[in-house]
Amino acid sequence: MLDGVALVDHHCHGVVRRALNRTAFEELLTESSAVHPLGGSLFDSQIGFAVRRWCAPVLDLPVHSSPADYLARRAELGVDEVTRRLLAATGITAYVVDTGFEPEPITSPAEMAGLTGAAAYEVVRLEGLAEEAVLSGSTAAGFADEVRRLLWDRTRDAVAVKSIAAYRVGLELDPDRPSAAEIVAAVDRWLLEVDAGAAVRCADGVLSRFLIWEGLDLGLPLQFHVGVGDSEVDLHRCDPLLLTALLRATEPLGVPIMLLHNYPFHRNAGYLAQVFSHVFVDVGLVTHNLGRAAGRVIAETLELAPFGKFLFSTDAFGLPELYHLGALLFRRGLADFLTAGTDAGDWSASDAVRIARMICHENAQRVYRLAHAQSPL
Repeated sequence: MLDGVALVDHHCHGVVRRALNRTAFEELLTESSAVHPLGGSLFDSQIGFAVRRWCAPVLDLPVHSSPADYLARRAELGVDEVTRRLLAATGITAYVVDTGFEPEPITSPAEMAGLTGAAAYEVVRLEGLAEEAVLSGSTAAGFADEVRRLLWDRTRDAVAVKSIAAYRVGLELDPDRPSAAEIVAAVDRWLLEVDAGAAVRCADGVLSRFLIWEGLDLGLPLQFHVGVGDSEVDLHRCDPLLLTALLRATEPLGVPIMLLHNYPFHRNAGYLAQVFSHVFVDVGLVTHNLGRAAGRVIAETLELAPFGKFLFSTDAFGLPELYHLGALLFRRGLADFLTAGTDAGDWSASDAVRIARMICHENAQRVYRLAHAQSPL
């Protein structure tokens, strides 16, 4: 049902362009900051088995090839060829790329597009702009204007902005726009911490609110990291229900709010997408992590989320395998969901095809206004 339907990946990152040994490869399979030998191999996990099952044939290997054989073949082909093959196999025709996370050199949106001929668009991370303002020597009094200047400059060609408040302060945010005096006081505190030797890291609730409201003023879709992430996340503070007051306050603006990932709160996110007109959801990051279980989470999210408010994403970072798995497992899970409904008579076969197109690319094209995204396959 979904084999010929194009995908728009509405939230992803670049890929690394260096050769990877086994340790480095396994580290990129997980949200952990490191793979510890006491935990065993990441190949003995849902994502590890998915790599051996679904990525191996793309590299001309038998399914379920051993990790050693897979990595040897990967090295034999070389980074560029492996990346080209795996990305080409996804059927992704447009990437919406978060450029705010670069722990090492990775491909830019333009380079991502060049690898497969797909379209590519940029998402600007808000916290990075605040940190750039401080690093440039901005004073507390001049901080807000400097952030606004950076925001307007960096988003001229962007299609969205993103908040990682979930990582920094949690999602239980005061819904009100902070006052100028509150912003100056917050930056004063931050600058004192930096002067005392702290890293330049935007982690203040007032400043998170300031950035969110400035982003909303642009009218571009605003992405929120929600739910599962790396070890810096306090997961109990990442439930999207904590955003309820902010969603009530922002609904009259009509600016799309994009709740990313959401697991294990995906049912809560589906509820929010149903009751708030401007809320959209995905299950990005977890699709490849859950392997064969991904379809269950897709179905659970769609218990309440309207089909016109559910989008595809991979949140792939580093490994082209994550793009391939994100796309393949999403197609598989969504196809199972739609086929089961068709077989049960809950919707027609033509409706199922129409819904598949909505979820796979049309919703993203509409919300992000991707007028120049490639036509569906």
